Amino acid sequence: MVEEKRWHNHYPDEIPTTIAYDEKPLDSFLQSAAVRYPNKKALHFMGKEMTFAEVYTEAKKLAAYFQSLGLKKGDRVAIMLPNSPQAVISYYGALLAGGIVVQTNPLYKERELEFQLNDAGATFIVCLDILLPRISHVRANTPLKHTIVTSIKDYLPFPKNLVYPFIQKKDYKMVVKVEPSGNTHVWKTVMEEGTENYTPVTIDAKEDVALLQYTGGTTGNPKGVMLTHFNLVSNVQMCRHWLYKSNPGEKVMGVLPFFHVYGMTAVMNISIMYGYEMILMPKFNAEDVLKTIHKQKPVLFPGAPTIYVALLNHPNLEKYDLSSIEACISGSAPLPIEVQQQFEKVTNGHLVEGYGLTESSPVTHANFIWHKRVNGSIGVPWPDTDAKIIIETGSEAAIGEIGEIAVKGPQVMKGYWNNKEETDNVLKDGWLFTGDMGYMDENGYFYVADRKKNVIIAGGFNIYPREVEEVLYEHEAVQEAVVAGVPDPYRGETAKAYVVLKDGHTIDEKELNAYCRNNLAAFKVPKIYEFRNELPKTAVGKILRRQLVEEEKNKESI
Repeated sequence: MVEEKRWHNHYPDEIPTTIAYDEKPLDSFLQSAAVRYPNKKALHFMGKEMTFAEVYTEAKKLAAYFQSLGLKKGDRVAIMLPNSPQAVISYYGALLAGGIVVQTNPLYKERELEFQLNDAGATFIVCLDILLPRISHVRANTPLKHTIVTSIKDYLPFPKNLVYPFIQKKDYKMVVKVEPSGNTHVWKTVMEEGTENYTPVTIDAKEDVALLQYTGGTTGNPKGVMLTHFNLVSNVQMCRHWLYKSNPGEKVMGVLPFFHVYGMTAVMNISIMYGYEMILMPKFNAEDVLKTIHKQKPVLFPGAPTIYVALLNHPNLEKYDLSSIEACISGSAPLPIEVQQQFEKVTNGHLVEGYGLTESSPVTHANFIWHKRVNGSIGVPWPDTDAKIIIETGSEAAIGEIGEIAVKGPQVMKGYWNNKEETDNVLKDGWLFTGDMGYMDENGYFYVADRKKNVIIAGGFNIYPREVEEVLYEHEAVQEAVVAGVPDPYRGETAKAYVVLKDGHTIDEKELNAYCRNNLAAFKVPKIYEFRNELPKTAVGKILRRQLVEEEKNKESI
């Protein structure tokens, strides 16, 4: 089945099935962009604009400063920043110096931060000023030696830079004054007084790790995914071929956070490698995103379903022109068909579903943007990417049979950091076993039924939450929905639906249950419905089903 690569029959002529990859360090592409497009805008941030040459100059300054503080090849550099010029400069500056980037979510609490810094062995961190107190509380219990502190206002134009401290005090209830010391360094001083004379480091793109990207920790502690320079470069090159109509004049909407591997690849790295302009937003706010699209006219808009849902349901949506958007690949969670259709109607662009995971840099599959697509499918494997479905016996599934999705390709991780046991559990003969349940149709299009751990077994029947969620999303009153398994004394487990209604819509449990019964087999219909004002989400907008399940377990134990 895999050998046939039947999905290649559907590739358009513009997309190759195999690519001649650049075996170069990821940071070398920033240098190339600065040469090819020195005066072209590389990024736009709240009114501030920077060219590729300016970004490269500041990345070199930071690289030189890292090295002056003792950074050696392979040392880990944590970056705890929202989307901002500093996030891009820090990422590439660390790589230029020979470091390994450790992306750190700015929302991490002290316990989470301390675990990650210790597990990664990070000796450097770049952070926002408002995060410094959090880092200071854990620093003594970690390997950290140096902290470089910046502020959002460091890259705001006049007069926003003067007003920002008042906004910061209002939003965060504090303004942090940073005093330089032996291990605390001020970003602004580095950029004003620093030199560009860093020492280039020899990198083996296929072997040397560029990034430790931590998984969400849905089972036990988070694991550090080792992604090499070649893993990241190859996935960006695949992405560029998928977006074959795009060109260096394109603008990319940077809403997805760069500390998530999807935003890092589909916004930041592709923009640096191919000369696109990034429109950076430090946090997601639906009104701000609509205003920015209306004014800045981005063409590419990688996102997540919850982002598109929030925009579609904003009361002022009709005030804004979104017609500049031509292509969107949705990731991080299943894309409801209803959301896809509505967003395409509003923008006249193309929104398709893709699939991947942190361990694959992250993309392995996607529907074609300007060619044949299959609604409800995650599409076909990307160039040079193989995929198969494995059933419990270890053999390949028949067409249409559900099993575990396994993938193989140049974007697949080197392994988990200092965790051979977990690496051996998921990497077998070059194949990455994803933990996702799915199937393949006769044309080579793949479908995700659900996460292996999310499958609900009720009275002996397998219920795949995604299928139930698709039905709920199709109801005109439903804005968001997630289905999870909860304990049941008779069935062992049963399906519970958590639902957020659209503004101005009302529906009760009885009506929603009747609707589900008209659209689902009886055993798949949720037995419990809970209406909420909002659902818990990750920073990238992925609904935290795990948190809802934990809430149910805590109820049981009371």
